[in-house]
Amino acid sequence: MQQPVFFEDFEVGASIEFGEYHVTAEEIIEFATKYDAQPFHLSEEAGKAMHFGGLCASGWHTCAMAMRMTVDNMPEGETGTLGSPGIDELRWTKPVFPGDTLQIRNTIIDKRESRSRPDMGSIFMLNEVFNQNQELVMSFKPIVMFRKK
Repeated sequence: MQQPVFFEDFEVGASIEFGEYHVTAEEIIEFATKYDAQPFHLSEEAGKAMHFGGLCASGWHTCAMAMRMTVDNMPEGETGTLGSPGIDELRWTKPVFPGDTLQIRNTIIDKRESRSRPDMGSIFMLNEVFNQNQELVMSFKPIVMFRKK
């Protein structure tokens, strides 16, 4: 089955699972050093002193890992994607630790044709990110604009 690439190709209720992102301590620390230098993102000891129980990834790092998996899953060649005006309801539900392997479940929850641009529409999604134990670690609802065929 070919992945949806234009507005008309998406079906409300359709769901796919993809991705396999292996999280390392080195990457957690590197990201945190640059962007979210809170102690529990920088050392095992600081993470243990908090309720996290050890070194854990920044939520923003988890977002970046989810984006990497999403881009890696995009079909090659021409697509109708026109970018995104944003996301709704971002939730970090469980810490992400070194050694975790992440995967995404993407579900189409709505689609709407543009009233001002008849050549495009918006796809409303629910993205759920799970660890290797099928525990939900993050969820968010992206809105992605797509060109019509």
